[in-house]
Amino acid sequence: MTTERVNPPELSPPTGFTHAVVAAGSRVVFLAGQTALDGDGKITGETLPEQFEQALGNLLTALRAAGGTPADLARVTVYATDVAAYRAHARRLGRIWRESAGRDYPAMAVVQVVRLWDERALVELDGFAVLP
Repeated sequence: MTTERVNPPELSPPTGFTHAVVAAGSRVVFLAGQTALDGDGKITGETLPEQFEQALGNLLTALRAAGGTPADLARVTVYATDVAAYRAHARRLGRIWRESAGRDYPAMAVVQVVRLWDERALVELDGFAVLP
């Protein structure tokens, strides 16, 4: 995949995301929403950062199984049950992202939701990637 990350100077500088990603490749991988489920289907972690790390790990596991890498991510949406808590943990969540997925951020959005499928889940990530 080739990507061009576009951050127009007219927009505020992005922190932890890219304003636009132009991706060219031959395969598009749509990634289902991932929460902090372990291999037994149970939510792990009590805190938002713990759950975020597991959910991101699950998303990247699915991506790798489809033949992709974190650099192939073009778009990720984060669904959080508490955006204020997400903002409060933003530095730690950014560190988790960088350690797991690197510094080439996809286009991203964070959306607050009333609840997720599993009522113990605090965060869910979905997205898509473009592979070469």
